[in-house]
Amino acid sequence: MRKLTIDQLRNWLASQTELSETDIKQLRQDTRAGVRALVESQLRKRAAIQAEAERMERLWDYERSLAAKGFRLIAGIDEAGRGPLAGPVVAAACILPIGIVIPKLNDSKQISPQQREELFHQIREQAVAYGIGMADVDYIDTYNILQATYAAMRRAIRAIGTEPDHLLTDAVTIPDVAVPQQAVIKGDAKSHSIAAASILAKVTRDQMMIEYGRMYPEYGFEQHMGYGTPEHIAALQKYGVCPIHRKSFAPVTALLSTH
Repeated sequence: MRKLTIDQLRNWLASQTELSETDIKQLRQDTRAGVRALVESQLRKRAAIQAEAERMERLWDYERSLAAKGFRLIAGIDEAGRGPLAGPVVAAACILPIGIVIPKLNDSKQISPQQREELFHQIREQAVAYGIGMADVDYIDTYNILQATYAAMRRAIRAIGTEPDHLLTDAVTIPDVAVPQQAVIKGDAKSHSIAAASILAKVTRDQMMIEYGRMYPEYGFEQHMGYGTPEHIAALQKYGVCPIHRKSFAPVTALLSTH
């Protein structure tokens, strides 16, 4: 192995599915610093791949536990848009085939917009069924954001088209739902189904806010998605409230009271 160049060793390492302790020891003792750095880099990459595979496997723990009890159509539920000053709250319900692999699936807040878009299409293609529900600004201002979130979730469940026999939710218990449900704290990072619902809800809402950005270009909705960024607050102060602003939310209410 000492006769191989660093480039040859790099190619050899890339072709190996496993490295023996003898190989690792020999590479670490190589007199060339480049070889020693190469093996450490490869070992870190392999450890990261293994850790990700284990994380993806753990994401099925809740679904497999429920399947062992006889449940078959297990829907993950999550929402997007509880905190913004504008736009609807959107929920998604998603039933996935247990055990499928959707690489890089995670809580929608932990991944980039491009990754969310890619996952959005993969989830829709591989899901057994899914549904999207939403509650608009009028509903939010009339009943409050929590009740609007529950309403969006119930609508998402109905939109699946087939009734699930169990729900996994991200830390909430949805009222007025007959289907058994389990609330999972930080569920979008612990359950495949909830993580998938998180992606579906987030991307759907973002697409709506981008369209609202075209309708109301002065507010920059396509940039901040309705959240209370300094730019959004400045636009509110300059242009006032538009039809998709939540008048019951404090910054908007305060602005209305001064006009």
